[in-house]
Amino acid sequence: MAGRSRGGEEGEDTVIGVSERSLFAMPSATLAVAVPLPENRPDHPTADVPTQGPVREAGAVTRLRSPLRRFSLPRVGNGIALAAGLELDRGIAFLLVPVFLACGAIGYFSLAAEPDFPKPIAAVVLMAVCALASRSWHRTNLCFVAALLCALGMLAAKVETWRAGTQMLGSEISTQLTGRVVSIDRMANGRIRLTLDVISTARPKLRYMPERVRLSARKIPAETVAGSQVTGYAKLLPATGPVRPESYDFSFDSYFSGIGGSGFFLGNPQVVPSQGMPFSARLSAAIENARETIADHIRGIVGGAEGEIAAALIVGVRAGIPEEINESMRRTGIYHIISISGLHMALVAGTIMAMLRGAFALFPDFSSRRPVKKYAAAAALFSIAAYLVVSGVVVAAERSFIMLAVMLIAVLFDRAALTMRNLAISAIAVIAISPHEVVGPSFQMSFAATAALVGAYAGWSDYRAGKTRTPPPRRSLPGFLTRKFLLMMGGLAMTSIIAGSATALFAIWHFQRVSPLSLFANLAIMPIVSIVMFLAVASALLMPFGLDGPALYLMGKGLTAMIAVSGWISERSPVDAVGLISQRSVLLATIALIIATMATTRLRLAAVPFALASLLTVSGAETPDVLVSEDARLVALPIGGGELAVNRPRPNEFTVDNWKRALRSETIVLPEVFSKEDAQFDIDPADLPSGAPFYCMAGVCVARHPSGAIIAHVEDRKDAWRACAFADLIIINDATAYDPCHNPLVLVLTKRQLARKGSAAIFFDRLSATAPARISFAVDRPYRPWHEQRKFSREARGLPPYVKPEKQAAPQAQ
Repeated sequence: MAGRSRGGEEGEDTVIGVSERSLFAMPSATLAVAVPLPENRPDHPTADVPTQGPVREAGAVTRLRSPLRRFSLPRVGNGIALAAGLELDRGIAFLLVPVFLACGAIGYFSLAAEPDFPKPIAAVVLMAVCALASRSWHRTNLCFVAALLCALGMLAAKVETWRAGTQMLGSEISTQLTGRVVSIDRMANGRIRLTLDVISTARPKLRYMPERVRLSARKIPAETVAGSQVTGYAKLLPATGPVRPESYDFSFDSYFSGIGGSGFFLGNPQVVPSQGMPFSARLSAAIENARETIADHIRGIVGGAEGEIAAALIVGVRAGIPEEINESMRRTGIYHIISISGLHMALVAGTIMAMLRGAFALFPDFSSRRPVKKYAAAAALFSIAAYLVVSGVVVAAERSFIMLAVMLIAVLFDRAALTMRNLAISAIAVIAISPHEVVGPSFQMSFAATAALVGAYAGWSDYRAGKTRTPPPRRSLPGFLTRKFLLMMGGLAMTSIIAGSATALFAIWHFQRVSPLSLFANLAIMPIVSIVMFLAVASALLMPFGLDGPALYLMGKGLTAMIAVSGWISERSPVDAVGLISQRSVLLATIALIIATMATTRLRLAAVPFALASLLTVSGAETPDVLVSEDARLVALPIGGGELAVNRPRPNEFTVDNWKRALRSETIVLPEVFSKEDAQFDIDPADLPSGAPFYCMAGVCVARHPSGAIIAHVEDRKDAWRACAFADLIIINDATAYDPCHNPLVLVLTKRQLARKGSAAIFFDRLSATAPARISFAVDRPYRPWHEQRKFSREARGLPPYVKPEKQAAPQAQ
C-alpha cells in the first residue's frame, strides 16, 4: 500500500533527487563553522593562548605548517578509518562477498593436489566458529568472515568437481559406437559435428566408456535430428591439455562440460531404431529440434554468411559462420556480438520493455492506475528466459540471464535496477552454480566490464546530482537531433573505453591479443547491432504468424553492413598479438578494478597505486625460447625478426596460431626437408648460424636458437644418440625412448614425458653457456580429476603405437 500511494502521488517513474550515497555523506573538510574568538585583552585569561589556524600576521612559517598538518600520519589514519567505516555503512561488505568466494574457488583450482572432502569442510567449520566467537571484536570478526567466505568458495568448487565426475577417455581408440544425438552443428567447412550420449560400444567394447562424446562426420542421414539414435565406426581421442604452459586447458573445460572424448566417424553414421528416452532427454531433444528448425528457417530467408550470423544471434547456432568473418571480428574487437551474452539479453529486454511501455502509453487512463513498468519488466523477464532456452543455455547466456533477472526482479520490488548490489547477487549465484567459471575468460571479462560500467555510471550520477542544472535552451529540430546524436555517440565511446579498459589485461592474459581499433569498430557497428537486435526481436514475435519475412530481410541487410564495416576495419588493423604478460600484473589490475568500482569515498584513490604497479609489471613474464606440443610432434622456436620456425611442413594451425601470439611472431618459417640422396644436405649442425630454421633429413630435424643453443627433433629413438654430440635440447617422438646422452648439459624430452606432463616450454640460460636449459610443463602431478586420464594412454605407459592386424581391420561403412 505504501508503494502504491507513493506511485499515485509522485508518479511511477519519479526519481527522487537525493542520491542514496548522500545519506551517508561525510562532513566536508573545506567547510568550517564560524566560532567567535575571545577578545585579545591583556586581562583575559586566554590572552597568551595562540590562536589556531593560519593567521596572516604569523608569517610564511605558519602558512606552510598548516597545510602540512593535513597530511600528518594521525590525520591520514583517522581519515582512512572514517572512510572505511562509511564504506561499511554503505554496504561494501556485501559487495565483497563474491570477491572472497571467487578467491576461494580460484585457490581450489590452483592447488597442486586434489584435497579430500573433509579438508574444505573442516576449514568452513573452523572459520565459522572463529567468526562467531569474535563477534565482539569488529575488525577481527570481519577477517574471519572473509576467511569463511574463501573456505565456502573452495567447498563449492570441490562439490562441483565431485558432482561433475566426468568419465574421460584415456587413450585414442577406434570402436563401433552407438549413441543418442544431443545436438547437431553444421560447420562452415562442410563437416557436421554431433554431440552424442553414448549408449554402447563394440569391437572393442570399452570398459571405461565416456558418457558423452563429440564426433564429426562428412555426412549424416537427412532424417537425423536431436534424439535420433545413430551408430558408426569412430575414432575416439582423449581431451587435449593446454597447447603451452599457463594457457587454456581444454581437458578442464571438457571435464566440467561433461564431454569425455572427441573424434570423428571413419564412415558415415547410420540411424538405427531408438530406444525409450527419459523425460529430460525428450525435452532437451524437443528444444534442440526447435532451435534447428528456426535456424534453418532463418538461413533460408536471409542466406549466406548473414544467415549464419542471424541464426547465431537469435538461436545461438554459430558453428556455420565462416572463419574469415570470425577472425575479422576478433581483430576489430567486436566478436562479443556473435556470442549471446549480456549485450543481447539487455537489448532483448530493453526492446520488449520499450515496446510495452509505448503500447501502454496509448492508454493513459489505464497506465495512470496500474504499475505498467512492472508489467513491462515481468514481460521482459519472461522474454529473456525464453531467449535463454532457445539460445541453448550456453554458459555466457546463463550468466547474463542471472544478472538481468536480478535487475528486473529489483524493478518488480521497487528497487534500483542497475546497482553494484545486484551485480554482486548475480556473481554470487554464478559462483554457487558453476565455480569453475571463475577461472575462465568469459566470467572474468563480463563481470569486469559490467562492474566498471556500473561503477562509472554511479560516479557520474553522483557528480551530476551535486551540480545545479539550468534548463537547456530551446533548440531547433536539427540542433536537437544533432545534440542527441552526439550524446549517443559520446555514450557509446565512453562505454567502449570503460569496458575495453577494464577487460584489456584479461584479454591479453587469456588470448595474447588486443584490438587496437576496437573503439572505432564499436562506434561504427553498435548502432547497426541495436537495429539488428530490434529486428531480431520483431522477427521472433512475428515468426509464429508467418510475418517475419520483412524483418529478417532488413536484418540481413544490416548484417551485410556490419560484415562490410568489420572487414574494412580489420584490413587496416595492425597486428594484434601482444605476447605474454605476467600473472602478477593481472592480479594487481584486478585489485585496482575492485577498489575503483566498489569504493565510494576517497578510498577509491587506493586503486591508483595498484593500477600503476600493474602497468609496471606487465612485461614481467618470461618468454619461452622453445615450445613443444604434448604429442612431441611439433616444436617451435622464435628465430628473430618476428619469425617462428617449426619442424613440420604442415603444422597444427590452431597450436601454431596460439604460439605466434604468445611469442609475438608474425610469420611461420617451415622446415627445409632433404632426402638421403640429396647431396646438398651436408651441413654440420655446429656450423649453423644463430637463428637458423629447421633442416630435416632421415627423421632428424636440427635448428639453432638465436642464443646459440642447438635444438634437435628425432622421430625414432634409434637415431637420438647421434644428436648427443651437438644438441643442447633433444625432443624424441617415441614413447619407448630413454635418455641416450646421459649428459647433464643436454636436456632430453621424450614422448612419454610429454604424454604424462603435457606441453613444455624451455628456457635457455643466456648468461652461462654451460648451464642446462630449464623446462616447464603444462600439467603438474599429482593429477587433478580433469587430468587423471593422462596416465592411461599408451604413450604415458611407454608403449609403442597400437598396430591393428589386417584381418581385424575396421569394416567399411556401407
